[in-house]
Amino acid sequence: SKPDRPCDNCRRRKIRCLVEPGNDCALCRSHGQSCTFLEGPPKKKRKQSDVVSPVAVVGVSPEARSHQESPHDYSAYPEAPSLLRQTLGHQHFRTNIYIGATSGPSRVLLDLAERSRHGQYHAGPLDSEVRRVGSDGYFLILPDEQAAIDEQLETLDKIEALIKPHGPALVDLFFRIVHPSFPILHKDVFLEKHGRSYRELAPACLSAVYMLALNWWSYSIELAHLTKPNISELEKLVPSLMVYNKISKVSDIQAGLLLLQRPKRDSWRLTAQLVAMAEDVGLHRDCTDWQIPDWEKGARKRTAWALFIQDKWGALVHGRPSHIKADNWEVLPLGIGDFPENIEDEDAEQGSSEVEKGILIFMHLASLTQILSDIIDDLFTLKAAKNQRGTFDLLQAVKPLQLKLKSWYSQLPSCLAFDSTQPRKLSATGHLYLAYLTAEATLHRAILESEMRDALEPSLRKITRDAAIMRFKSVIDFLKRLKPEHMQGFWHSASEPCLAIISTFALVLLATSQDPRETKDIFSQIAEFRWLLNINGPSADFMKLAVDLLQANASFLSSHRP
Repeated sequence: SKPDRPCDNCRRRKIRCLVEPGNDCALCRSHGQSCTFLEGPPKKKRKQSDVVSPVAVVGVSPEARSHQESPHDYSAYPEAPSLLRQTLGHQHFRTNIYIGATSGPSRVLLDLAERSRHGQYHAGPLDSEVRRVGSDGYFLILPDEQAAIDEQLETLDKIEALIKPHGPALVDLFFRIVHPSFPILHKDVFLEKHGRSYRELAPACLSAVYMLALNWWSYSIELAHLTKPNISELEKLVPSLMVYNKISKVSDIQAGLLLLQRPKRDSWRLTAQLVAMAEDVGLHRDCTDWQIPDWEKGARKRTAWALFIQDKWGALVHGRPSHIKADNWEVLPLGIGDFPENIEDEDAEQGSSEVEKGILIFMHLASLTQILSDIIDDLFTLKAAKNQRGTFDLLQAVKPLQLKLKSWYSQLPSCLAFDSTQPRKLSATGHLYLAYLTAEATLHRAILESEMRDALEPSLRKITRDAAIMRFKSVIDFLKRLKPEHMQGFWHSASEPCLAIISTFALVLLATSQDPRETKDIFSQIAEFRWLLNINGPSADFMKLAVDLLQANASFLSSHRP
């Protein structure tokens, strides 16, 4: 049996060592390390550098502390973990609100107050503080109300009660499979908080991690033989976790993005809410030079780009205006340095996702989404629609966008080749390639529909239609090459409606055909498309919407049978 004390890794991180009989602790399992108990307890001393800045100190009243410590006693951990010192958006029971250029509080008065000997300028209530993180980066820091704290702790207890005793195993499963492909959380921060107590986490975030992990329950050796918790009970809590009038926090934005990755969710209204919340906490700003920890800068950037991806693909699949505008978006492109994990963090257990490949997929999906944003702005805004005089003008507008997509595709690293899968590893490359094919299909569909209103001359029409047919054949080839490693891996929430959009593209292609031989070819391709969706559908939930759409249009297809 293991000693009744923390392992060496948990001792160094100052977190509770969660050990289950016969296993290494949760932290060591998540890092693929073995628990060791070689080091003795450190000498107790406190360096000056360990003193937390008053700005970052979380003030908790004695009454609040009594709630916070029950049923877990935090007195054994008197010092905050190093990762959480000086953070802006990860302080327990504290809220930060971005002060904008035209906000009630004045940036100028705040700047003058730093140099003036006159009376202090109050930007908010007397129990608030102002934190300046950059030249024009001001935040109002407010303590959470006690009623909100009590409600949060009560909700956390409800969530844990529904999952207990599987919480640590589900967290491990989430970071093995979901997180490598959708890396918006900071793994070590989450594990440190969860290692002390689930009560340190935001309820929405804890719930989202549990719910997504439950989708891969059978991939855990520890869980597969056990009765799976009833996810419907967790689902009932979601509306209260993401109510529109909640105080905005980065952790809740991350939770919302994770919750949106569940299947069959009406995502557009929640996406709009998350964009508003992100603006509340300044996620639209470039934080490169802010005085916050480097890991928090990375977490903010990853969360911001995940939201950008959600907004732009949501705008496409719902046919709605995007909420994020280029004029108010200054987040720099993602780099490898914005991701704390590397190959050493990869889990060796079968069914895990590849860490480094997941990082590259996320980065390239973000850059592809920037091109999609240009497609939406240049072709599908109301202003763009009014400026398009005809199909030939549309072709001129589409050409540079197609060149951007071609360049993006040609620059994909070889490790992201679609057929590049590893034995006993899940692959998330499928949703990246599907997103690319959807962007291409969207351009061709726009040309096809415009050509029905404003016909091109015959030779140019044939060129555009041949290109559209080839693109649809590329989708069929994509479906043929899907492996179980792809289908069981992570698929972004936009994947299901994207495949439905491609189904609609195929129907438009068929309906606009005027040549009998072309019609026969397209009909044959759609039949193969349907077949591939039907045989793969049981193993891939993201195909169901496309299957249902084609099934609903069976009579339409029958009427176009050659």
